[in-house]
Amino acid sequence: MSDHHDLAQMDLDYLFHPATDLAGHRRQGPVIWSHGKGVHIFDTEGNRYLEGMAGLWCTALGYGEPELVKAATRQMETFCYGPLFAGKGNEPSIRLAAKLADWVPIEGSRFLFGCSGSDANDAQVKLVRYYFNAIGKPQKSKILSRGNAYHGVTMATAALTGLPAFHAHFGLDMSDVIHLGSPNFYRHGKPGESEAEFVERLGQELEQTIETIGAEHIAAMIAEPLMGAGGVILPPAGYWERIRPVLDAHDILLIDDEVVCGFGRTGQPFGCQTYPMRPHTMTMAKALSSAYQPISAVAVPEFMYQAIEEAAGGVGLFAHGLTYAGHPVAAAVALRNLELMEERQIVAHTADVGAYLQTQLAPLADHPLVGNLRGIGLIAGLELVADKESRQPFPPAEKMAFKVAAACMAEGLIVRALPGDVVAVCPPLIINREQVDELVAKLGRGLDRAAS
Repeated sequence: MSDHHDLAQMDLDYLFHPATDLAGHRRQGPVIWSHGKGVHIFDTEGNRYLEGMAGLWCTALGYGEPELVKAATRQMETFCYGPLFAGKGNEPSIRLAAKLADWVPIEGSRFLFGCSGSDANDAQVKLVRYYFNAIGKPQKSKILSRGNAYHGVTMATAALTGLPAFHAHFGLDMSDVIHLGSPNFYRHGKPGESEAEFVERLGQELEQTIETIGAEHIAAMIAEPLMGAGGVILPPAGYWERIRPVLDAHDILLIDDEVVCGFGRTGQPFGCQTYPMRPHTMTMAKALSSAYQPISAVAVPEFMYQAIEEAAGGVGLFAHGLTYAGHPVAAAVALRNLELMEERQIVAHTADVGAYLQTQLAPLADHPLVGNLRGIGLIAGLELVADKESRQPFPPAEKMAFKVAAACMAEGLIVRALPGDVVAVCPPLIINREQVDELVAKLGRGLDRAAS
């Protein structure tokens, strides 16, 4: 028996796969990756694929980047671990926080490190509640989110996530989360309703919800600049200009979840610079280290930090933290990753090649399976429909997006099937125009293969 088959059987016998159709996996068995280089990855059977999803929206600088390997090796050899608890620091974490202060458009930010986007958004919930408790408004505890939002899988963040599969069977406490409607104009705009009218309806829904619940009970709204895992849903024109003043008027903080959009994905350093969000706090992960090490960060503004610092003094310490928060190896890799992005002008590159990607993808909007093509920078989604004119979706049992993803894989391209029969594209930020052409050609052949 080959090594591949030995590994496949061990996978089936011992591994518990996250975010997987477990019964389907039992029937089909795993695909096992062996190595990667640049924008391409290889499986244990020798097949080569263009990684059109940057892993999980995260391998920004691609695979096999020697500078990041060197950064990790040097730090492991020098100082492999030290917690940030009790005021102890390490050089990579300190320098990374200072570097992030140069990137993040929130003046006076402090940075709380974690290990994933999920735990960072979980910390966001705790922090906004801590802040309002500290300033004498303990009743402000509820969080606004939206349908189709994705914010993580912890008990708190799975509740914030607006996708039903992430709620089913988990027994989540949803009592402090208020889900507003999805901002997907293509799918949720009413017949004859203009985009501007749709935005106004979303704004009125927000205002009515605040009036019903009471602004005195709402701490924050959490939002992605554009929705990633919920279907690559771009905000309709004028959306943030309508939403943000409502939050300001009612002392509701805006938490910006930049886990997918951050560090160049939309053609700007952050999605909140592509769209006029003006957030109070920010969550970062994924491209922060190009996924070479697990690390996340929460940016906290000075006014929140000061209130938290004063309140923490009353109980002796700020009693939140993770063992691996600010892990020196992860921080060293993330710091070098951001330096490389600056040295290689990755954000400018993304803006240029991202515009090219959107131009090259545009003809696929006419494909019989594609009802709506949407994207910006180096991210795009293709919403599949059974009938283009009526926008009738495929029956869920057909799993059409999964069929297209499998067909693309047969063509040597990795894409991702998302809820609502959306096929997502999100390549490494280092992709060039020739590789974009390869991606689009394989995607087109994958759509044709699935259609036939």
